[in-house]
Amino acid sequence: MDLSIVGRIEELFTFPIKGLSPVAHQHIELQAGEGFPGDRLFGFAKGNSGFDPNNPKPLPKHRFLVLMQHAKIAGLSTSFDPATYIFTATEANGQVFTADLSADGERAAAAFFADYLGLEEAETPFFASAAPHRFTDVSVVSPTMMNAVSLINLASVRAFAARIAKPVDPMRFRGNILFDGWPAFAELDLVGETITVGATSFRILLRTKRCPATEVNPATAERDIPVPKLLQDCYGHSDMGVYAEVISDGDLKIGDSISLSG
Repeated sequence: MDLSIVGRIEELFTFPIKGLSPVAHQHIELQAGEGFPGDRLFGFAKGNSGFDPNNPKPLPKHRFLVLMQHAKIAGLSTSFDPATYIFTATEANGQVFTADLSADGERAAAAFFADYLGLEEAETPFFASAAPHRFTDVSVVSPTMMNAVSLINLASVRAFAARIAKPVDPMRFRGNILFDGWPAFAELDLVGETITVGATSFRILLRTKRCPATEVNPATAERDIPVPKLLQDCYGHSDMGVYAEVISDGDLKIGDSISLSG
Protein backbone atom coordinates (compact mmCIF):
# COMPACT_ATOMS: atom_id res chain seq x y z
CA MET A 1 0.00 0.00 0.00
CA ASP A 2 1.16 3.54 -0.77
CA LEU A 3 2.70 5.04 2.38
CA SER A 4 1.07 8.38 1.55
CA ILE A 5 -2.45 6.99 1.97
CA VAL A 6 -3.95 8.06 5.28
CA GLY A 7 -7.29 6.84 6.57
CA ARG A 8 -9.55 8.01 9.37
CA ILE A 9 -11.01 6.22 12.39
CA GLU A 10 -14.80 6.42 12.07
CA GLU A 11 -16.10 4.28 14.95
CA LEU A 12 -14.78 2.46 18.02
CA PHE A 13 -16.57 -0.43 19.73
CA THR A 14 -16.15 -2.83 22.58
CA PHE A 15 -18.24 -5.94 23.10
CA PRO A 16 -18.38 -6.43 26.89
CA ILE A 17 -20.19 -9.78 26.65
CA LYS A 18 -19.21 -12.10 23.83
CA GLY A 19 -21.92 -12.35 21.19
CA LEU A 20 -24.07 -9.54 22.59
CA SER A 21 -24.48 -5.81 21.90
CA PRO A 22 -21.56 -3.44 21.31
CA VAL A 23 -20.73 -0.27 23.21
CA ALA A 24 -19.63 2.74 21.14
CA HIS A 25 -16.74 4.89 22.34
CA GLN A 26 -15.34 8.28 21.42
CA HIS A 27 -11.87 7.32 22.63
CA ILE A 28 -9.98 4.34 24.03
CA GLU A 29 -6.80 4.18 26.12
CA LEU A 30 -4.59 1.34 24.94
CA GLN A 31 -1.63 -0.49 26.44
CA ALA A 32 0.93 -2.52 24.53
CA GLY A 33 0.09 -6.21 24.45
CA GLU A 34 -3.47 -5.65 25.62
CA GLY A 35 -6.75 -5.54 23.74
CA PHE A 36 -9.51 -2.96 24.01
CA PRO A 37 -10.28 -2.36 27.72
CA GLY A 38 -13.38 -4.31 28.70
CA ASP A 39 -13.70 -6.07 25.36
CA ARG A 40 -15.10 -9.61 25.54
CA LEU A 41 -14.12 -10.16 29.16
CA PHE A 42 -17.47 -11.84 29.77
CA GLY A 43 -19.59 -14.43 28.03
CA PHE A 44 -22.53 -16.75 28.47
CA ALA A 45 -20.95 -20.19 28.30
CA LYS A 46 -23.15 -23.18 27.60
CA GLY A 47 -23.59 -25.50 30.56
CA ASN A 48 -21.82 -28.27 28.69
CA SER A 49 -19.06 -25.98 27.36
CA GLY A 50 -16.36 -27.25 29.69
CA PHE A 51 -15.32 -23.73 30.69
CA ASP A 52 -13.70 -23.58 34.13
CA PRO A 53 -13.36 -20.03 35.53
CA ASN A 54 -10.70 -21.27 37.96
CA ASN A 55 -8.61 -22.62 35.11
CA PRO A 56 -9.69 -20.70 32.02
CA LYS A 57 -8.76 -22.21 28.70
CA PRO A 58 -9.65 -20.91 25.24
CA LEU A 59 -12.64 -22.74 23.82
CA PRO A 60 -14.31 -22.79 20.40
CA LYS A 61 -16.92 -20.06 20.07
CA HIS A 62 -19.77 -22.51 19.52
CA ARG A 63 -19.53 -23.37 23.23
CA PHE A 64 -20.91 -19.92 24.03
CA LEU A 65 -24.09 -18.09 23.10
CA VAL A 66 -23.08 -16.55 19.79
CA LEU A 67 -24.72 -15.43 16.56
CA MET A 68 -23.05 -18.22 14.60
CA GLN A 69 -25.53 -20.66 16.16
CA HIS A 70 -28.23 -18.39 17.56
CA ALA A 71 -29.27 -15.66 15.12
CA LYS A 72 -32.08 -14.66 17.46
CA ILE A 73 -29.49 -13.05 19.77
CA ALA A 74 -29.33 -10.15 17.29
CA GLY A 75 -32.92 -9.36 18.20
CA LEU A 76 -31.82 -8.35 21.70
CA SER A 77 -30.45 -4.95 22.68
CA THR A 78 -28.26 -5.62 25.70
CA SER A 79 -26.25 -3.59 28.16
CA PHE A 80 -23.92 -4.59 30.95
CA ASP A 81 -22.21 -2.46 33.59
CA PRO A 82 -19.02 -4.23 34.78
CA ALA A 83 -18.93 -1.98 37.85
CA THR A 84 -22.35 -3.06 39.13
CA TYR A 85 -22.86 -6.28 37.12
CA ILE A 86 -26.33 -5.07 36.15
CA PHE A 87 -27.39 -6.70 32.89
CA THR A 88 -30.32 -5.63 30.75
CA ALA A 89 -31.78 -7.25 27.64
CA THR A 90 -34.54 -5.61 25.62
CA GLU A 91 -36.45 -7.73 23.15
CA ALA A 92 -37.77 -6.46 19.83
CA ASN A 93 -41.29 -6.29 21.34
CA GLY A 94 -40.04 -3.92 24.05
CA GLN A 95 -40.05 -6.47 26.86
CA VAL A 96 -37.15 -5.81 29.22
CA PHE A 97 -35.22 -8.29 31.34
CA THR A 98 -32.86 -7.02 34.06
CA ALA A 99 -30.64 -8.97 36.44
CA ASP A 100 -27.72 -8.52 38.80
CA LEU A 101 -25.20 -11.03 37.47
CA SER A 102 -23.12 -10.87 40.64
CA ALA A 103 -25.94 -12.39 42.70
CA ASP A 104 -28.97 -14.62 42.22
CA GLY A 105 -29.73 -12.80 38.98
CA GLU A 106 -27.21 -15.02 37.23
CA ARG A 107 -29.63 -17.96 37.44
CA ALA A 108 -32.46 -15.77 36.20
CA ALA A 109 -30.35 -14.68 33.23
CA ALA A 110 -29.55 -18.30 32.41
CA ALA A 111 -33.25 -19.12 32.47
CA PHE A 112 -34.03 -16.07 30.32
CA PHE A 113 -31.61 -17.13 27.58
CA ALA A 114 -32.64 -20.78 27.76
CA ASP A 115 -36.25 -19.77 27.21
CA TYR A 116 -35.54 -17.05 24.62
CA LEU A 117 -33.33 -19.30 22.50
CA GLY A 118 -35.12 -22.60 23.17
CA LEU A 119 -31.98 -24.25 24.55
CA GLU A 120 -31.84 -27.82 25.75
CA GLU A 121 -31.17 -28.32 29.44
CA ALA A 122 -27.52 -29.29 28.89
CA GLU A 123 -26.92 -26.00 27.06
CA THR A 124 -28.48 -23.75 29.73
CA PRO A 125 -25.77 -21.09 30.02
CA PHE A 126 -23.89 -19.60 32.91
CA PHE A 127 -22.27 -16.19 33.12
CA ALA A 128 -18.54 -16.70 32.58
CA SER A 129 -15.61 -14.46 33.44
CA ALA A 130 -11.97 -15.00 34.35
CA ALA A 131 -10.16 -11.70 33.67
CA PRO A 132 -7.72 -11.09 32.12
CA HIS A 133 -8.92 -14.03 29.98
CA ARG A 134 -10.86 -12.76 26.96
CA PHE A 135 -13.51 -14.62 25.00
CA THR A 136 -12.29 -13.53 21.58
CA ASP A 137 -12.91 -15.77 18.58
CA VAL A 138 -9.18 -16.22 18.00
CA SER A 139 -8.24 -16.78 21.64
CA VAL A 140 -7.70 -20.45 20.75
CA VAL A 141 -4.74 -19.45 18.55
CA SER A 142 -2.43 -17.88 21.18
CA PRO A 143 -2.40 -15.47 24.16
CA THR A 144 -1.36 -12.72 21.73
CA MET A 145 -4.38 -13.38 19.55
CA MET A 146 -6.62 -13.43 22.63
CA ASN A 147 -5.75 -9.75 23.04
CA ALA A 148 -5.90 -8.90 19.34
CA VAL A 149 -7.94 -5.93 18.13
CA SER A 150 -10.26 -6.29 15.15
CA LEU A 151 -10.08 -3.67 12.37
CA ILE A 152 -12.65 -3.23 9.61
CA ASN A 153 -11.97 -1.22 6.45
CA LEU A 154 -15.29 0.37 5.50
CA ALA A 155 -14.18 0.63 1.88
CA SER A 156 -13.89 -3.16 1.81
CA VAL A 157 -17.43 -3.52 3.14
CA ARG A 158 -18.74 -1.07 0.52
CA ALA A 159 -16.90 -2.87 -2.28
CA PHE A 160 -18.36 -6.19 -1.19
CA ALA A 161 -21.86 -4.70 -0.97
CA ALA A 162 -21.52 -3.29 -4.48
CA ARG A 163 -20.27 -6.61 -5.79
CA ILE A 164 -23.27 -8.55 -4.46
CA ALA A 165 -25.70 -5.65 -5.09
CA LYS A 166 -27.03 -5.73 -1.54
CA PRO A 167 -26.55 -3.41 1.43
CA VAL A 168 -24.10 -4.81 3.98
CA ASP A 169 -24.09 -3.39 7.51
CA PRO A 170 -20.46 -3.15 8.77
CA MET A 171 -21.73 -4.22 12.19
CA ARG A 172 -22.10 -7.75 10.83
CA PHE A 173 -18.33 -7.99 11.31
CA ARG A 174 -18.29 -6.83 14.96
CA GLY A 175 -15.01 -4.91 14.70
CA ASN A 176 -13.32 -2.83 17.37
CA ILE A 177 -12.00 -0.19 14.95
CA LEU A 178 -13.95 0.85 11.86
CA PHE A 179 -11.94 3.07 9.54
CA ASP A 180 -12.18 4.63 6.08
CA GLY A 181 -9.88 6.15 3.50
CA TRP A 182 -7.84 3.10 2.46
CA PRO A 183 -8.39 1.23 -0.81
CA ALA A 184 -10.79 -1.67 -0.51
CA PHE A 185 -9.12 -4.81 0.87
CA ALA A 186 -5.70 -3.13 1.13
CA GLU A 187 -5.56 -4.25 4.76
CA LEU A 188 -5.51 -7.92 3.78
CA ASP A 189 -2.07 -7.53 2.20
CA LEU A 190 -0.48 -5.99 5.30
CA VAL A 191 -0.11 -9.03 7.57
CA GLY A 192 3.19 -8.61 9.41
CA GLU A 193 3.30 -4.86 8.79
CA THR A 194 3.15 -2.09 11.40
CA ILE A 195 0.52 0.63 11.16
CA THR A 196 0.21 3.92 13.00
CA VAL A 197 -3.23 4.55 14.45
CA GLY A 198 -3.59 7.89 16.18
CA ALA A 199 -0.98 7.98 18.94
CA THR A 200 -0.55 4.20 18.93
CA SER A 201 1.03 1.51 16.80
CA PHE A 202 -0.32 -1.88 15.79
CA ARG A 203 1.17 -4.92 14.12
CA ILE A 204 -1.23 -6.68 11.78
CA LEU A 205 -1.27 -10.34 12.73
CA LEU A 206 -3.93 -12.16 10.77
CA ARG A 207 -6.65 -11.78 8.17
CA THR A 208 -10.10 -12.34 9.65
CA LYS A 209 -11.77 -15.39 8.16
CA ARG A 210 -15.51 -14.94 8.41
CA CYS A 211 -17.96 -17.46 9.89
CA PRO A 212 -21.75 -17.89 9.61
CA ALA A 213 -22.30 -15.26 12.33
CA THR A 214 -21.90 -12.64 9.58
CA GLU A 215 -24.90 -14.09 7.76
CA VAL A 216 -27.12 -12.53 10.44
CA ASN A 217 -28.57 -9.10 9.78
CA PRO A 218 -27.96 -7.13 13.01
CA ALA A 219 -31.11 -5.08 12.39
CA THR A 220 -33.54 -7.95 11.70
CA ALA A 221 -31.89 -10.97 13.40
CA GLU A 222 -32.43 -12.94 10.18
CA ARG A 223 -29.88 -14.90 8.16
CA ASP A 224 -30.29 -13.02 4.92
CA ILE A 225 -26.85 -12.94 3.25
CA PRO A 226 -24.46 -15.94 3.05
CA VAL A 227 -21.47 -13.68 3.63
CA PRO A 228 -18.64 -16.27 3.84
CA LYS A 229 -19.82 -18.02 0.68
CA LEU A 230 -20.25 -14.78 -1.26
CA LEU A 231 -16.84 -13.50 -0.19
CA GLN A 232 -15.35 -16.77 -1.42
CA ASP A 233 -17.30 -16.56 -4.68
CA CYS A 234 -16.33 -12.93 -5.30
CA TYR A 235 -12.73 -12.83 -4.11
CA GLY A 236 -11.50 -16.39 -3.66
CA HIS A 237 -11.34 -16.04 0.13
CA SER A 238 -13.75 -15.46 3.02
CA ASP A 239 -11.74 -12.71 4.73
CA MET A 240 -13.05 -9.33 5.86
CA GLY A 241 -10.88 -7.22 8.15
CA VAL A 242 -7.74 -8.02 10.10
CA TYR A 243 -6.58 -8.70 13.65
CA ALA A 244 -3.78 -6.56 15.06
CA GLU A 245 -1.62 -6.46 18.17
CA VAL A 246 -1.22 -3.21 20.13
CA ILE A 247 2.54 -2.57 20.27
CA SER A 248 2.63 0.88 21.88
CA ASP A 249 0.66 2.64 24.60
CA GLY A 250 -1.53 5.58 23.68
CA ASP A 251 -4.97 7.05 23.26
CA LEU A 252 -7.11 6.33 20.24
CA LYS A 253 -10.10 8.45 19.29
CA ILE A 254 -12.61 8.91 16.51
CA GLY A 255 -11.12 11.09 13.80
CA ASP A 256 -7.56 9.86 14.33
CA SER A 257 -5.51 8.93 11.31
CA ILE A 258 -4.50 5.41 10.29
CA SER A 259 -1.57 4.78 7.99
CA LEU A 260 1.14 2.28 7.15
CA SER A 261 4.21 3.05 9.24
CA GLY A 262 7.20 4.17 7.18
